[in-house]
Amino acid sequence: MRAVVCLPTYNERENLEPMVRALGEVLPEDGRVLVIDDASPDGTGAIADRLAAELDRVDVLHRERKEGLGRAYVDGFRRVLATDAELVLEMDCDFPHDPADVPRLIAAVEQGADLALGSRYVPGGGVADWGFLRRVISYGASVYTRSLLMSVRDPTGGFKCFRREVLESIELDEVDAAGYVFQIETTFRALRKGFRVVEVPIRFSDRTQGASKMSRAIVFEAIWKVPALRLRALAGRL
Repeated sequence: MRAVVCLPTYNERENLEPMVRALGEVLPEDGRVLVIDDASPDGTGAIADRLAAELDRVDVLHRERKEGLGRAYVDGFRRVLATDAELVLEMDCDFPHDPADVPRLIAAVEQGADLALGSRYVPGGGVADWGFLRRVISYGASVYTRSLLMSVRDPTGGFKCFRREVLESIELDEVDAAGYVFQIETTFRALRKGFRVVEVPIRFSDRTQGASKMSRAIVFEAIWKVPALRLRALAGRL
């Protein structure tokens, strides 16, 4: 099944080339990487263009400005769905997700899942290099989401493999989450459509290069967006 990895970037000049080359080692022969750059002021976009010129499997989508992770992914998904790709993956560029786990997510879909999630909170999964407070916040967000929306153990994770039919069915134009709650919303929509979601255990590591994109606005969006999704579902509008 032909796979494309969507790789959103903003100021990832230290991480982009190592990630793209690592993906080249693990993707199927016809797999591709789509770099989605939000006009990074550090020159990440230029690095992406150079890699696309050097490597046949790399494409680049330049966006005019930074509008949030969710909007970057939606634009990337639309680009991929215009091709004949059968699987669409998403992951972070700063190596919290191990490229070596990409074949495991692809295999989970090839074996019958519609959406495979790289999960920190199922047996065999976990996190590394996190302090106590960050662990509490992350796990608390997962418990909060599970209590209101769905039984997925790691609903906030951003390492996923979609069968293209999922993305074609979940009304991407209506997905308005800008930050990390985008991950919650897309999984919830997939479940509401009756697609089979499985969690694949992964080990999540903190970035070693560059700065985190987490902000208070992203956290607040998740706090109000999760109950809003529940209310929309109860009203039959999702």
